Amino acid sequence: MRDVIIIGKGPAALSAALYLKRANLDVLVIGKDYGSLEKASSIDNYFGVPGGISGMELLEKGYEQARELDIEIRTEEVTGIRQEDNFIVQTTVGETEAIAVLIATGKSRAGLKVTGFEELSGKGISFCAVCDGFFYRGKSLAVIGNGDYAAAEIADLHHYTQDITLFTNGAPLITQRLNPDQKINHEKILEIKGTDRVEAIITEGGTYPVDGIFVAMGTASAVDFASKIGALVGGGNIIVDPAFMTTVEGVFSAGDCTGGFLQVAKAVSDGAVASKGIIKFVKEKKK
Repeated sequence: MRDVIIIGKGPAALSAALYLKRANLDVLVIGKDYGSLEKASSIDNYFGVPGGISGMELLEKGYEQARELDIEIRTEEVTGIRQEDNFIVQTTVGETEAIAVLIATGKSRAGLKVTGFEELSGKGISFCAVCDGFFYRGKSLAVIGNGDYAAAEIADLHHYTQDITLFTNGAPLITQRLNPDQKINHEKILEIKGTDRVEAIITEGGTYPVDGIFVAMGTASAVDFASKIGALVGGGNIIVDPAFMTTVEGVFSAGDCTGGFLQVAKAVSDGAVASKGIIKFVKEKKK
């Protein structure tokens, strides 16, 4: 078991990892990719870096610092978190237990740019199988996605219904974690139909009646993880206290996913401040 698992590999995550490791905590950093910073061609307003630096260069310097402290960084896709005596972080490779968890995966969430999506979000369109699956017992459901995250959502929904179709929206299937008998529709989605609630998905090939839609495109977002564990979210952000702890004791969050000024400087600061709260929490738990 680890002291802390950090979900995410960006500046908030690595900043926290450095402080936690120096406090002699056993830290594991897990993330699938580098986040939005990887795409920044030039960061010109970061203190101490005259002339600017690319996002990838800045991340590499952070990883070099982490490697100097022997911090373990795994490139894996995290698909969920659950709470038992401690916290279990689930990835496409396996499960790891920790006393505390820091969610620092940024703020992106994949949506659909089709008629009806925005209007029916929250009216039969959900982003969390663990949160909302119970309301669809025995119903006909659609999961939109094409990867391991979508497969994990389907597995959670099977506790409530067996009538589930995976819609890849024209994208190639990139997961091998589906049951052989899983229904899959590869057609491009044109519209989500409904008045007060979702009624059907309209694709290039036809109309498919459904009672609910679960969106699991790409990888799980920070808000997805927070919702799954029962932490309070609002306005697309994870709600935290001054120590960056969420409403679930032992689960912390830092960086863009907590809202505010979406800059690298803030993310680094968030990670540092969050580490103080995590250190205190873990040491009290280990007494």
